[in-house]
Amino acid sequence: MRILIVGSGGREHAIAWKIAQSPKAEKIYCAPGNAGIEEYAECVPIGAMEFEKLAAFAKEKEIDLTVVGMDDPLVGGIVDVFEREGLRIFGPRKNAAILEGSKAFSKDLMKKYGIPTAAYENFDNPEAALAYLEHAAFPIVLKADGLALGKGVLICNTLEEAREGVKTIMQDKQFGTAGNRMVIEEFMTGREVSVLSFVDGKTIKCMTSAQDHKRALDGDQGLNTGGMGTFSPSPFYTEEVDEFCKEHIYQATVDAMAAEGREFKGVIFFGLMLTDKGPRVLEYNARFGDPEAQVVLPRMKNDIVEVFEACVDGTLDQVELQFEDNAAVCVVLASGGYPVAYEKGFPIRGLEKFQDKDGYYVFHAGTKKADGQFVTNGGRVLGVTAAGADLKIARRNAYEAVKLVEFEKAYCRSDIGKAIDEI
Repeated sequence: MRILIVGSGGREHAIAWKIAQSPKAEKIYCAPGNAGIEEYAECVPIGAMEFEKLAAFAKEKEIDLTVVGMDDPLVGGIVDVFEREGLRIFGPRKNAAILEGSKAFSKDLMKKYGIPTAAYENFDNPEAALAYLEHAAFPIVLKADGLALGKGVLICNTLEEAREGVKTIMQDKQFGTAGNRMVIEEFMTGREVSVLSFVDGKTIKCMTSAQDHKRALDGDQGLNTGGMGTFSPSPFYTEEVDEFCKEHIYQATVDAMAAEGREFKGVIFFGLMLTDKGPRVLEYNARFGDPEAQVVLPRMKNDIVEVFEACVDGTLDQVELQFEDNAAVCVVLASGGYPVAYEKGFPIRGLEKFQDKDGYYVFHAGTKKADGQFVTNGGRVLGVTAAGADLKIARRNAYEAVKLVEFEKAYCRSDIGKAIDEI
């Protein structure tokens, strides 16, 4: 098979790495890709939002399957464009990707179908939001309705912070048009867990659990980011939690989307909060998580191309997902200043130390090649991942691996997976 991947980050590198292991994959392309992805795929200079160019390229190269890693093209309707051209593509159509594209839509869906989530209200104008906050309980959560690179969520402890948050999202438009609408919701406490799942429109098969670290600094301090590291599996995601979620959240979401005439095929990412009242949905994403994919895919035993095809063809009920009985931890090496201002172009040293090092992986996110060497080209630069027999061993291995690679002004959190020490 000839396969095209759409995207350019660490998630897409992990997907390319996994696809390359499939005996079905004869040739892999990635648009636009990055310097690390070039090891497995031929990168082509077409942007992820250039749907017509991507479809033309897929026709020209006789691509058998396109896999979309990023949220923007999915929410923008790339699947609809490809399907109109008779091209096979893995991912939800535009009317289903709204599950991630609009937090207001997803909250209303959960309310309508009784899927457990936080209490909330949606707002179209800042004056109404400010009036609501005058009588709200704190802390409280403000969410930009649309896509905001994982950063459009503000936790406000006081009324003054919340007022400033409304200004940031709806008036200053710090997150662009994503802030045209806003969700204000109840602040939930508990453990956050991520569960990625494959869906074929009617059947859902969940992958192993993971746990992300969104804040930029140790101790969950600093600004929200796209993710500073993750581990899998989550020891807090018990069999009891799994059974509850299967009954009340996972299948219920798939069925709700179908009932709304929005059949979902692809990956649904369930962001969960394990509260003292039971699991609640924090958010949905319509694609693999980043960096969750960097710890989930290395543990997956299945031929991922076969799973992609089953989702497209509606035969997922015939697939049994299997994962290694081990653990994995990913530590993100970022550019100094991320997620705000940062410099690019610093040489990256030590990547060759990972060659033939079993159980250790470096997934490129913000990199490119200049004068024959890898240099930094983004905020999140590398996802350094290591496996181990259990979480503590995997965590130790990951931080040992971090020491092998360096670039100027690099930083990472030192407490990824520290929660497992409490077990």
